[in-house]
Amino acid sequence: MSNISSNLKYLRKQKALTQQQFADQMEIKRSLVGAYEEDRAEPKYELLKKFAEFYELSMDELVNEKINEKWKPKQRSDAKVRVLSVSVDQNDRENIELVPVKASAGYLNGYSDPEYISELPKFQLPMFKQGSYRAFEIKGDSMLPLQPGTIIIGEYLENWNDIKIGETYIVISKTEGVVYKRAGSKLRENKPLKLVSDNAVYEPYTISAEDVLEVWKSKAYISTTFPEPAPEPTMESLTSMMAQMQKSISKLQQNN
Repeated sequence: MSNISSNLKYLRKQKALTQQQFADQMEIKRSLVGAYEEDRAEPKYELLKKFAEFYELSMDELVNEKINEKWKPKQRSDAKVRVLSVSVDQNDRENIELVPVKASAGYLNGYSDPEYISELPKFQLPMFKQGSYRAFEIKGDSMLPLQPGTIIIGEYLENWNDIKIGETYIVISKTEGVVYKRAGSKLRENKPLKLVSDNAVYEPYTISAEDVLEVWKSKAYISTTFPEPAPEPTMESLTSMMAQMQKSISKLQQNN
């Protein structure tokens, strides 16, 4: 059972706001605030996220934690709450904004500017209904076999502690700009984040936690390049495979 109703009431009073004042700030009717606080209704996802941002909490804290005078917020690796700027369509659904390669430099300055975000190209995908998503066009060949020009769709990662080693992310940083890489380490305060390319030609490198601005968990990609069929095996490749198998068998026999 969630604690939304009691948490909303407690947090509003802590800010010394009336229900009408809070409703005005959230641009909703006062009667809705009363319904939420009396547990007669629950706010929809987008409105709940707006409440969490207003109170500088994660959505998980707002929904599941019991917030009162004894409650203490969880320590975050970035020591601050990041507020995400998004745009919505005429039905108040979040758009997926596209950051083309040519706009990636400007994104470092405009990522938190609602006006800049609203001017980006935008689209909707039916499979992404919950959460905040953004699309980034990648450049270079560091993540082959994904080709330059591929568009990666990422889900906004609010808690950087959720980064998982081996999974791919779009990382926005002051030093590297917009990059699509595989995580080689966790992101911890005062410890660098290791980023790994899928193309072995490129060496892994690290960036400091202080330089990271946003992290997006990759969820899908759009490409106009289709996969090439697997090449027919040659005598040379078969010989190499047999030699590798023999080495593996010899190693196993030595260990036994």
